[in-house]
Amino acid sequence: MIVSSPASLDVPEVPAGAVLAGAAARWGDRAALHRDGEELSFAELYRRACRFAHALGAEGVGRGDVVAVHLANGPEFAVAYHGILLSGATFTPANPLLPPADLAAQLADSGAVLAVSFDPASKALAAIQAQTSVRRVVLAGEDFERFLDGQPATRPAVDIDIHRDLAHLAYTGGTTGRSKGVRIPHRNVVVNALQYAFWGSGSVPKLDADGGLWLDQVGSAEEYPGRLGTGIAINLTPWFHAMGTIGGLNVPMLTGLTQVLHARFDPERYLADAERFRVTTMTGAPPLFAALVAHPDFATRDLSSVLGITSGAAPLAVELIKALRARLGEDTVVGEGYGLTEVTMGATAGPAARSAVRKVGTVGLPVANTQVKLVAEGSEEPLPVGEHGEVCVRGPQVMAGYLDRPEETAAALVDGWLHTGDIGVLDEDGYLSIVDRKKDMLLYKGYNVYPRELEERLFAQPGVRAVAVVGRPDPAVGELPVAFVVGDGIDPEKLREAVNAELVPYKKIREIRLVDAIPVSAAGKVLKRELRSLLT
Repeated sequence: MIVSSPASLDVPEVPAGAVLAGAAARWGDRAALHRDGEELSFAELYRRACRFAHALGAEGVGRGDVVAVHLANGPEFAVAYHGILLSGATFTPANPLLPPADLAAQLADSGAVLAVSFDPASKALAAIQAQTSVRRVVLAGEDFERFLDGQPATRPAVDIDIHRDLAHLAYTGGTTGRSKGVRIPHRNVVVNALQYAFWGSGSVPKLDADGGLWLDQVGSAEEYPGRLGTGIAINLTPWFHAMGTIGGLNVPMLTGLTQVLHARFDPERYLADAERFRVTTMTGAPPLFAALVAHPDFATRDLSSVLGITSGAAPLAVELIKALRARLGEDTVVGEGYGLTEVTMGATAGPAARSAVRKVGTVGLPVANTQVKLVAEGSEEPLPVGEHGEVCVRGPQVMAGYLDRPEETAAALVDGWLHTGDIGVLDEDGYLSIVDRKKDMLLYKGYNVYPRELEERLFAQPGVRAVAVVGRPDPAVGELPVAFVVGDGIDPEKLREAVNAELVPYKKIREIRLVDAIPVSAAGKVLKRELRSLLT
């Protein structure tokens, strides 16, 4: 079974810089970013990005050159990102928490010639700069302002091949080894941003007189109560992650969403600001929502302005979705999506229209112009409905390939289909459920054991606030499921017995370990390799 998106979208042939150009023209003085009482409007963000683009040109950096952004979320990040795209150079995001050796490897692999950093991370960058091609570092603050000083605030004239010139050189998470550079052309960025803006707001693209990208919200207010130019959200998703780059630096430009930036996740402050700013959307990864639901203020703050919730990075537990709906109202749209760096950001999403069918436990349908199929190991033939297989994606947002890794590119891309390494199942209506990562699946005496099924059952038990299941190697049977659990008043043995009573013998959990926290990446993905290391 191959599932095609129920929607088709005509995407204008424009470079990624058209996203902010259109936003500046349309939303003008509306706040794009709010941080600690200070605001940056869409128009001013565009002017500063143009100045950054010209400053790059003055440094001899332009089309085809790679610029690293080694920052936490903030106005300088947004200015640098859009300025890089406007200049024709290529943006490569560098997690500011990367250890020096990993940072050196990534920057050297990307060939970055200039980097933007900030004081908390600059020492690590300085220590490894000689191992890279970086010839200039611009630091956030006074140095950043000097870099922009005297540069024109108008869009530079740059000839960009939208299908071949790279907008992003993004790096995979590196969970199975050294990160790979994922080549994302300008066309992909525009396509993927429009796919999700269209899916979430019922809007179609058009161009203004200057070639800026706009949206026309053809969907009615009854179906899409969140109207363009009125949305407000608290942002914690790191912009150096694919979900943050597209979902935080592009889609909000198209929809006119104001983002309130928080430097770190504090549930009490988050809920206070959600009430204070009258947020319309709550977005993030599952650990964020689990922490909000567990916080006492979640029950008392006025969250009546929230129209929808979007989650990514990992599947939301079914019980968590039920808890969110119970508090925010059954009409609140809880939408999950699925994606990875190799599809720019995303490939599927739960439909956002009020009358649309949303299925709890699924990540929705393919977004516009996208197809999904499931295949068995070593096969390209699509599996039928209900059978587990590797998720494969085909669409205009799929990467151009890995940087300088032809063999790995050939293995991942087969006849235009991206092999994701995720295990999923499709239902009769084409809704996709992610069962697990292919590498996380356990083998017990030849049987496949999917950790997510066990995690869902554990999460449904009283007192459980977070959980992750990994396999402990056993020479006699293969792997034994071990659960790491965060919770209150839990008796590990009673919890294990309660869950195992519902499972067939080969799926039974062999051990439960109580922990204070489940380790997650900056993007909210559970770091199962760290948990596995505790078992050896």
